[in-house]
Amino acid sequence: MAYAITQTCCNDASCVKVCPVNCIHPTPDEPDFGTAEMLHIDPATCIDCGACADACPVEAIFPVEELTGPLKPYAEVNAAYYAGRSPSPRAADVAPNFHSWGPPRFTRTIPGDFPPLDVAVVGTGPAGMYAVEDLLLHTNARVTLIDRLPVAGGLVRYGVAPDHPSTKKIGETFTRFHTHPRLRMRLGVEVGEDVTADELAAQHDAVIYAVGASSARRLGIAGEDLPGSIAATTLVGWYNGHPDVSADAVGLSAGRAVVVGNGNVALDVARILTANPDALESTTISRAALARLRSSEVREVVLLGRRGPREAACTTPELLALTQREDIELVVDTHDPRIAEDIDAAPAGSKASLLRGATRETVDWSAPPSRGRRRIVFRFHSAPREFLGDEQVRGLRVSGPNDDVEIGSGLVVRAIGYRGTELPGLPFDQGSGTIPHTGGRVDGQPGTYVVGWIKRGPSGGIGANRTCAQETVGALLDDAIAGRLPAARRRGSAKRAMSLARRLRGHA
Repeated sequence: MAYAITQTCCNDASCVKVCPVNCIHPTPDEPDFGTAEMLHIDPATCIDCGACADACPVEAIFPVEELTGPLKPYAEVNAAYYAGRSPSPRAADVAPNFHSWGPPRFTRTIPGDFPPLDVAVVGTGPAGMYAVEDLLLHTNARVTLIDRLPVAGGLVRYGVAPDHPSTKKIGETFTRFHTHPRLRMRLGVEVGEDVTADELAAQHDAVIYAVGASSARRLGIAGEDLPGSIAATTLVGWYNGHPDVSADAVGLSAGRAVVVGNGNVALDVARILTANPDALESTTISRAALARLRSSEVREVVLLGRRGPREAACTTPELLALTQREDIELVVDTHDPRIAEDIDAAPAGSKASLLRGATRETVDWSAPPSRGRRRIVFRFHSAPREFLGDEQVRGLRVSGPNDDVEIGSGLVVRAIGYRGTELPGLPFDQGSGTIPHTGGRVDGQPGTYVVGWIKRGPSGGIGANRTCAQETVGALLDDAIAGRLPAARRRGSAKRAMSLARRLRGHA
């Protein structure tokens, strides 16, 4: 009985480290690790030890024989990854471990007399916490963990959809470090308001910024700022109870909502807006948002994509999960003949092929949505042209194969990506929405580092931050060992140092 990895895989490779037969791939040392949507277990090599399931922080690994319902297809998903990559199922004369091991790599050498460092980490999301984990487990550093919000968690707390409880469980992996004897937590402290970047740098040997990408990209078309047009960041924060988002930030009085984009966040939004509120009762969803969903008029959510079904921005596991839902109707708007052709010609297991079972129709957008079963409509090869309305959004004009089409809607959600926000005292690249750096070292500011989305842009899931943090912490340690950290790091008067310490203590 082999094991299989399922939808909620976070790609942090904890399972890879404990597998005794090297049967989980891609590994962090392999070229496609950074772009893989999930990891896979080779059923022909797995020895059924269960070590991977014990190590998985998001409970994504199960014995194949126990996969039922929406998880059942993942037995084939795992096996298909190895088709043509590994020998046929092992016979008696084949060694269990036929995936070759790479040579051992020792990427760090820390002197035995290495003095303790005082490091500040700004941000309590996955990127910051992977950096904290690395520092606390592999060095003798003292860490001050800072976040502008009164609750720790970052993306795990306020970005993961409430109907993905397994994914949220990775937060338990991080919270165990909150009480570590070499860590001090300072919540409700905002850099640029309560403390300056320069003050943090003056009182620590190094500062790591893991502030993420909290703002939304804009479409840049007419009417974008009308009431009823909101960013996905707002809607996600609304259903997760983010303190910056009011309970009445999202209006649900329209029968149809349009989501511009078809990535994972867009799918999250569509799922929550069409979910049975009773099914969300036991989740971490905001109670205020749940109450509004109970009286919601939304019956249909349109996912608008500029490109075709083969290029949908969502991951295969997320789309597969959506196709398994029985409480909604999944529809593909076949307004363009290329759409059906792409779906029918798509290879098995690809994203486009997953839509073969969806209802196909050329949707009449002049008609209001049906009051029957809720539905999610994929409209491909269609770009937003203009928001319609004077004082409130009443629809969106979008492109079609011949002429533009008006889709009536009182709620349009822009889910076209996240973007980093400039932090006072640090350089910022307006084009990429990131802090300029070299291997995690902030350009022009020795002793200052970045990790996560503010470092590499809004790409990669939770687990991608582990390798990102390893690079940044490795750069910090290399600089410390080589004497490249600023010599006069604790500059300024003792009075200023005591003032900063008091302010930080006040936010414990």
